[in-house]
Amino acid sequence: MSSDDPILEVLEDLLKLDDIYACMVARKNMVSVIPDTSKFNPKIMDVWDIVSLAMKSVFAVIEEYASVGLDVMEFRLKDHSVLFFIIPETDNALVAIIPSLANKGLIEVEMENARRRIVEILKREETVRA
Repeated sequence: MSSDDPILEVLEDLLKLDDIYACMVARKNMVSVIPDTSKFNPKIMDVWDIVSLAMKSVFAVIEEYASVGLDVMEFRLKDHSVLFFIIPETDNALVAIIPSLANKGLIEVEMENARRRIVEILKREETVRA
């Protein structure tokens, strides 16, 4: 890993899992942190543009319902599922594209662990700025 960005390191760790084809931290209309896309599984290329467009709609729902406890969202597109793990007190989500038939239980545990690591990183950064 050649990055000094600890959130990028979390994402790169997720990409090491066979069933996580792509991942990023994103918010409405933009990507906040994304690993080198050459590390993404080529199987997602047929849905990448559609996912990018669909994320705009998903983030409208996240903005509307995160304040009342929306924590995780998922939608299926062709043979893929897109998971959104909302990062508390932000307008960001940890997003992963996985195969629809993947073992979601294991992936959800890994995503939750990654989300927790990202929350801790954000808290440390906030403390440093304060």
